[in-house]
Amino acid sequence: MTGVYEARKKSGEIYYRASFTYKNKHISLGSSSDEASCHAMYNEACEIINNSSDHWIDTDHRTTSYNEAMTLSLGKYISLINFRDNNIYIKTPIYMCHKYFLYFLKEHEVLQFSTDDLFYYSNHTIMSRGGYYFVNDYGMQTSILSRFGVRSHSVKGRDYVFKNGDTHDYRYENILVVNKYNGVSQFTKNGRIMYRTRIHINGDYILGEFSSEAEAAIAYNKAVDMLSDLVNITYTPNYIEGISSVEYASLYHNIILSKNFRNYVKSVCF
Repeated sequence: MTGVYEARKKSGEIYYRASFTYKNKHISLGSSSDEASCHAMYNEACEIINNSSDHWIDTDHRTTSYNEAMTLSLGKYISLINFRDNNIYIKTPIYMCHKYFLYFLKEHEVLQFSTDDLFYYSNHTIMSRGGYYFVNDYGMQTSILSRFGVRSHSVKGRDYVFKNGDTHDYRYENILVVNKYNGVSQFTKNGRIMYRTRIHINGDYILGEFSSEAEAAIAYNKAVDMLSDLVNITYTPNYIEGISSVEYASLYHNIILSKNFRNYVKSVCF
């Protein structure tokens, strides 16, 4: 059958692979133990390439004409339409648009990203578990939010927000990181933005309230240093951007942590 090739597994079992060539590129379409299924993949691929009226992606509504009855996977379907329309073949289920791209996880679960992330997601497959989106990066499960500086234990609505309310829109201009440092949360006091620092030991200890985010982050680091030899907990210190080592040292020296926390440290020491 056209577009179908016989292959053998290590066990010696025969199976079939489907592929076709488009724009001088040889593309693997999938495999099956059934020769007819592979031939159907080939026929569907040819139909997609030659019939844009029946096989399409609506970028405004993030929908596609894909039918679950098809033999081709959704991912391959999206890749072929993108290749047809944009002349670039991408193995992951990406459809390129002007200044952004769509990533199809399911027919009705589509994420939107800035073009700056195109290379990364062309080489990383996004997986989903209970609304948590992640990739395997160097053998580790990494949240896609980490690319925005969002920490692993951050809470949506408190530590970061989607500006337009669309939780599938991961363009950089739509993600606002409110609390980017460990132990630091932003709040409003008398009309002013303030930062509260806390650390968890056998409960939360408030370390203080500060007018600058950097100062609040350094307060957390100071508490971590004070606890380093006292408790069997591994804390991740904050890396503060935009200040010199001299400025850091000055803020660190002048920060006085809460009396409640200092009393705890004394009780452990003595």
